[in-house]
Amino acid sequence: MGGFFGVVSTRDCVDDLYFGTDYHSHLGMERGGMAVLNESGFTRVIHNISASQFRSKFEGDLASFMGSSGVGVISDYDDQPLVCSTHLGVFAIVTVGIINNVQPLLRELFSKGPVQFSEMSRKGVNTTELIAALISTQASIAEGIRYAQLSIDGSCSLLLLTAKGELYAARDRYGRTPVTLARKAGGAAFAAVSETCALPNLDYAPLRGLGPGEVVKITPDGVEPLAPPYADMAICAFLWTYYGYPASAYEDINVEQSRYYSGGALALRDKGHVDADFVAGVPDSGVGHALGYARVAGVPYTRPFVKYTPTWPRSFTPQEQAQRSLVARMKLIPIPQILHGKRVIFCDDSIVRGTQLHDQVQRLYDGGAKEIHMRIACPPILHSCKFLNFTRSGGVMGLLTRRTIRELEGERADIAPYHAPETRQHKEMVTRIQQRLGLTTLKYQLLEDLIAAIGLPAKKLCTYCWTGRDISCGSNCEYCPSAGDCKEKSSPELIHNEVKN
Repeated sequence: MGGFFGVVSTRDCVDDLYFGTDYHSHLGMERGGMAVLNESGFTRVIHNISASQFRSKFEGDLASFMGSSGVGVISDYDDQPLVCSTHLGVFAIVTVGIINNVQPLLRELFSKGPVQFSEMSRKGVNTTELIAALISTQASIAEGIRYAQLSIDGSCSLLLLTAKGELYAARDRYGRTPVTLARKAGGAAFAAVSETCALPNLDYAPLRGLGPGEVVKITPDGVEPLAPPYADMAICAFLWTYYGYPASAYEDINVEQSRYYSGGALALRDKGHVDADFVAGVPDSGVGHALGYARVAGVPYTRPFVKYTPTWPRSFTPQEQAQRSLVARMKLIPIPQILHGKRVIFCDDSIVRGTQLHDQVQRLYDGGAKEIHMRIACPPILHSCKFLNFTRSGGVMGLLTRRTIRELEGERADIAPYHAPETRQHKEMVTRIQQRLGLTTLKYQLLEDLIAAIGLPAKKLCTYCWTGRDISCGSNCEYCPSAGDCKEKSSPELIHNEVKN
């Protein structure tokens, strides 16, 4: 997915930029970069961070950085930031998101005259340079950003820093990724960030989040609105379920608290149906769900797995499956003394390919677990994300659900019946996955419970990877397959009160 941190200040901003960008490391895969503006122009450094931490790669560069404004980014694949010279002036730019219509956009640009792209990546044209080129077709930066937003199939939030020290911040057209404005204590600096967890330890306080498609210009004097937000929003629900950091908040809803509510919802559905000795969560993102489950179920929370954090990164970060599996195995250490002879309720955020979870379950049994009841904090993932880089690796048939459906019905199976949990097809799919993983029982979160745990209206959330439906399809459909009776089945008040009590 990626994330960014931008700052404008009346003083040197390098430390804030360095640490602020580092607080986005949980979002990225391969590249990290910073660009700082001073009297001599832009100083830019980019490093490969696929096998190392951001701080360790950039700490040696800090002596070469000096300036009162800058942008930093943790990127999926492309080198960023880019520094571009255009008819709109020189600027540094960073982006977050994905573009599905790269080739049509390139053809459009080439049709208007000679255009050269020099920043290539292993996936072709560097999409940040493509965004810069789209912006540069218009008469002003603000008009160019809005033009790029409306041209893109996918999503793109961005920061653009001009040679005058003006920081433009824009959220993607449907607000799939968050952008928060913040102010440093004492008013010495303003920032625009993807993750609010980057703010407290740097003495910044959130001002507000940008709305979908909103564009602003930030200077040391304050924030100037340039383009108003659109009415429709479809922020990614997986921010709260999985890849958002526990200390962050989006739309003023904290990630960790939402995970408590999500785990509580799973426990409410389980009451009277499963006996266990303790509840555990797959570190790290499953822990919040497990704590909420334990609170509502009245079952002790225990750690039969511990994570070795000093050196091992997140297991989704490496691009090769073999390397992901190695990281997942090496970073989690089972504790047989806790597991032996025990019935375990194990909470995890999601099942994507299922490879890591299969290995983790086997290691729990090898450690002496008697029963393993897996509870997944979201519905089955049936579609690869079209709007971010989550769940895209390996294509749609890399998803465990799709492979299971193919086993059940063949290549031409109708996917539609598998979305609704009450159907025969859905139940058969879950049973087959349970058997494949060797679980005593397996239950997924109901979509209405997930929506209630987050606390936003369903129409403001993107749930495409579970439902295959999205606001940008042009219809005004609700995303929940059973949206008509969601309020009867679940509500934020019911779940929140159960967890709090």
